[in-house]
Amino acid sequence: MPGATLPDDPATPERGDWYSDEILDVLRLSSKSHWDVPIEVGGRTVHLLAAHPTPPSFDGEEDRNGTRNHDEIRFWADYVTPGKGRYIYDDEGGRGGLEPGERFVIAGDYNADPHDGDSVDAAATQLLDAPLVRDTRPASEGAVVAAEQQGGANDEHTGPARLDTADFDDASPGNLRIDYVLPSRGLIPHADGVFWPEPGSELARLGDASDHHLVSVDLFVP
Repeated sequence: MPGATLPDDPATPERGDWYSDEILDVLRLSSKSHWDVPIEVGGRTVHLLAAHPTPPSFDGEEDRNGTRNHDEIRFWADYVTPGKGRYIYDDEGGRGGLEPGERFVIAGDYNADPHDGDSVDAAATQLLDAPLVRDTRPASEGAVVAAEQQGGANDEHTGPARLDTADFDDASPGNLRIDYVLPSRGLIPHADGVFWPEPGSELARLGDASDHHLVSVDLFVP
């Protein structure tokens, strides 16, 4: 990745020197994977772009996980933006990202909140602000109630609690928006939401199945 956000060794004055050239030569960008799965819907192809970038934590001052998280997210922003993905190539030698006009949905746990948490600045917004990405901002009232009841780190957040998707309670970093379903501008959304039932509601018993809550966007493929 040209211009990668590489971690710094805090013991040296050089920038981006945490990894040696030998390590960088073999270290893959994807901590797990980036998947482009073409799905035929009504005779049209929609690319499901799925990934699970590493959490931007569990490291040290060098912030190696934070910088990697940033660049794993940047990969999709480059992949779907015409002219930015020329450095990308596949196993058969094909180069570039998606062709202009292709429809896509970016989905997954990206471990980065656009306002709060430990991620590198602009890690999430570089994707949310990509010109062909549509952010419908799925939300829930359950997330608002959880932030109010849990307090702690949630009281210091600047992002809207209604958009949170992950329930990390009151401990740092608090509840965050880190799970996304982001359609391309060629698709037409008509409903969305986050499954985060309010306490005492009929479905509240299902809300604790995971600390990540289901994000959904209903789309029309023209």
